[in-house]
Amino acid sequence: MNEWTKVLRHDPVPSLLGLGNPALAFFTRRDLLDEEVGPVEVLWELPDALKLVSKQQENGSWRYKGSGPKTYPHTNYDLLETFRNLRILVGTYGFHCDHPSIQMAAEYVFSCQTEEGDIRGIIGNQYMPYYHGEILAQLITAGCDNDPRIRKGLEWLLTMCQDDGGWIVPAQAVPAKDKTDELWGGEPIPPDRTLPFSHLATGMVLRAFAAHPDFRDNSQVRGAARLLKSRFFKADKYNDRKGPQYWLKLQFPFWWSNLLTALDSLTLLGFSVDDEQIKEGLDWFVDNQDESGLWPTGYGKGRKTKSAKAWVGLAVCRVFRRVYA
Repeated sequence: MNEWTKVLRHDPVPSLLGLGNPALAFFTRRDLLDEEVGPVEVLWELPDALKLVSKQQENGSWRYKGSGPKTYPHTNYDLLETFRNLRILVGTYGFHCDHPSIQMAAEYVFSCQTEEGDIRGIIGNQYMPYYHGEILAQLITAGCDNDPRIRKGLEWLLTMCQDDGGWIVPAQAVPAKDKTDELWGGEPIPPDRTLPFSHLATGMVLRAFAAHPDFRDNSQVRGAARLLKSRFFKADKYNDRKGPQYWLKLQFPFWWSNLLTALDSLTLLGFSVDDEQIKEGLDWFVDNQDESGLWPTGYGKGRKTKSAKAWVGLAVCRVFRRVYA
């Protein structure tokens, strides 16, 4: 066993390698075992990666095929689908900004950036700090961190903090009866700064700052990080994914805030096991590891359950290696 695996009850590496997934095996050997595995570009030629790239439109987006646009005409569903696929290309195949697909996707995303600096469209014309942060995180991870439009987007996020230092989605504070087509298509609602932060929104925003090395020591960012860890295992203040159980709904590539995404961001920001709240989060993974060496994802059974559990396992291992190695 490696040093960092001694904290765990079981060595997860055999299960990660045993799945037979070439991309998962590549990252396990590179990130957990420090093996020489060659350039990540070999993953770009895998059939599923090529299939996903082939579906990209000429403007850099991916077309959303559901019925949502008919129900919510103010929503840019192609931006949502582009975010969904960026997560897969960057997270599971290691695509970076040298690949034309990422370059095209970035240009499409930035075509949705306003003069204010925010990326807008997934929730109509309303501000969406949470999706904005997650989209930036994907582009930063892909190596687009020096693009001035990235910095403009990060600076915009810093202007959107609540008085307590975290973030909300301003439209979350609107009563359900007032969430009409007119609202989604109208002028963006400014945040009520006096309201308490949402850990759903704050966790997703922090993904971007944790990914960008120039912002990890920012005092606003670190203050928001302390707020996030103070909410572990507690209900959110707003209705979206409100219940405490959502802390344990784990997925990879990352999307919604949960215990794993929070620990990943917080450890990238330099918080360590010496912090009581960080240790509490890490201890949950120690206590809930199963005999395969992996962890429950909190989602039901399905065709992709085994693969999803393994990718979550890789993400957990990356956090433990960062903390304990």
